[in-house]
Amino acid sequence: MKTRFMLCLLIIFCVLISISCKKQESEIVIGEYGSLTGTTATFGISTRNGVDLAIDEVNQSGGLLGKKVRVIVEDDQGKPEEAQTVVTKLINKDRVVAVLGEVASSRSLAAAPVCQSNRIPMITPSSTNPKVTQIGDFIFRVCFIDPFQGFVMAKFASQTLKMKNVAILRDIKNDYSVGLADVFVENFKKMGGNIVTDQSYSEGDTDFSAQLTSIQSANPEAIFVPGYYTEAGLIARQARKLGFTIPLMGGDGWDSPKLWEIGGEALNDCYYSNHYSVDDPSPAIQKFVADYKKRYNQVPDALAALGYDAARILFHALRTAGTTEATKVRDVIAQTKGFAGVTGSITIDSNRNAVKPAVVLRVKNGKLEYVETVKP
Repeated sequence: MKTRFMLCLLIIFCVLISISCKKQESEIVIGEYGSLTGTTATFGISTRNGVDLAIDEVNQSGGLLGKKVRVIVEDDQGKPEEAQTVVTKLINKDRVVAVLGEVASSRSLAAAPVCQSNRIPMITPSSTNPKVTQIGDFIFRVCFIDPFQGFVMAKFASQTLKMKNVAILRDIKNDYSVGLADVFVENFKKMGGNIVTDQSYSEGDTDFSAQLTSIQSANPEAIFVPGYYTEAGLIARQARKLGFTIPLMGGDGWDSPKLWEIGGEALNDCYYSNHYSVDDPSPAIQKFVADYKKRYNQVPDALAALGYDAARILFHALRTAGTTEATKVRDVIAQTKGFAGVTGSITIDSNRNAVKPAVVLRVKNGKLEYVETVKP
C-alpha cells in the first residue's frame, strides 16, 4: 500500500514538472526589481506599472518570438543588500532572460555586478549615477546621467533664473544625490556662480532645522536639494516655516505623487529636472498618458514612463535578435539608435548610456508646469 502511494506521488510530481516545463517553453520570462515598499516606494510602483503596461501591449500584439512575455517582480524594500539578493534569485532560480531595474543608483550599483557576472542583460530605467553602467558590458540605462542633469540645473539657475548665489543641501549617503550635487557645483561655478554653503543630511532624516539655519545665514538666492521626494518635501515645509521665500531646486528624484502630499504649498515655484512632461503634445506621449490614466487612474510620473521605455527597448532587442540568447540580446541593446520612447528619442552610446534631452518643471498648486527643454 505504501509503495503504491509513493508511486502515485511520483507520477503527480512528474506531471507537475512536465506542465511547468511546457509553460516555461511557451513564455519569455524577464525579471524586475524595485522598491515596492520603503521610503521610495512610489518609484518602484510607478516603474512596475509602466513595465506592466508595456507587457500587456506586447502580449496583446502577439507576444515575442511566438511566446507570451511574463515578468517576475521582486521588492528590494529600498535596500541595496536586498537588491543584490533578489536579483540573484531572479537569475539563478527563476532563470530570467533579462532584468529591468533598479530606479535608485545605490540599488543598481549593488545588483548590477550580479547581472554582469552571470552575463544577463540589465536595463535600469532611471539610475542616473555614471558608475552604474561602468560595471560592465551587460548593463544599460534608458535615462540621462547625473553629469548632464547637474549641468541642466546649473545652467537653469545661472542663465534662466539669473542667480549668482546658491546653497547646496545634499544626501551625503546617497550616490545619486552626491553625484548630482558635485556636478551642479562644478558647472555653476564655471558659469560665474557662487556656492555660499554646502550642507548635508541622510535619507530618513526628518529634522533639517540645523542645516536650514546655516543656509539662511549664508543668504542664498536658491537651495539645490538633489535628493528624493520624501526629504525634499519635508525640507520645503521646514524652510518656509523658517521664513525662506527663495525657490528650492532638485533633480528627477523629486518626481513622485507623494512630493506634493508631503511638501504641499511650500513647494510652489520650486523647480526640478525630469525626463518628460505630460503636457508634451506628442501623440505618442498623449497616448501613453491616456492609457496609463485609464488603467491606474492617475497621471504617470517619469518613473512610469521610463519603466515603459526600458521594457519596450528590451522587447525590441529580443524581437530583433530573434532569440533570448543573452549575448545577442545585449548586442542589439547596445546598437539602439533613435528609439522613439515616451521620454524622448533614445540612443545608446558607447558607454551604454542613453543620450537624450531633459526638461525643467515648475511645481505649482499640486501640478507640474513645463518650463524648458535642455538638449545634450
